[in-house]
Amino acid sequence: MTTPAPQTRIVLGRIVGVYGLKGWVKVLSDTAPRDGILSYSPWLIGAQAQVRRVAERKLHGKGMIVRLDGCNDRDAAAQLVGSEIAVLREQLPPPQADEFYWIDLEGLTVVTTTGVTLGVVDHLFSTGANDVLVIKGEREHLLPFVWGEVIKDVDFVRHQIEVAWDPDF
Repeated sequence: MTTPAPQTRIVLGRIVGVYGLKGWVKVLSDTAPRDGILSYSPWLIGAQAQVRRVAERKLHGKGMIVRLDGCNDRDAAAQLVGSEIAVLREQLPPPQADEFYWIDLEGLTVVTTTGVTLGVVDHLFSTGANDVLVIKGEREHLLPFVWGEVIKDVDFVRHQIEVAWDPDF
């Protein structure tokens, strides 16, 4: 496996509130930079993956507001609050050499340099200082994603990540 299936949904943010009376919503983006979410269209909104295009957009303070096609009043906007914003994996640009998306790492087996299997990557999160792999196995491990120091190799062909890590830690 080199990449997830093209139809995989990738969550890029969520709708966190309404703005005004004309159907605008507040968007919390998980992309870096934060307005990178606006580069993708269409969006898949909520669990039903409603296909929506951004009709209007504005940076607003530390966040952003958007009006989606078909969302023309506050009541329609309020129904979207709490919804995830996703895109299909195939909408993302291909990663450069030695780059990958977090979704590409989920499900890979994590093995130490001494051959001990720690488990499988469940998910990742960012601490600001570095990203963290959450490994689920006999027990949960939290590994800093520090290339070269902790992360020694990512091998998509073998579906494995090699790490320099004490299994008892």
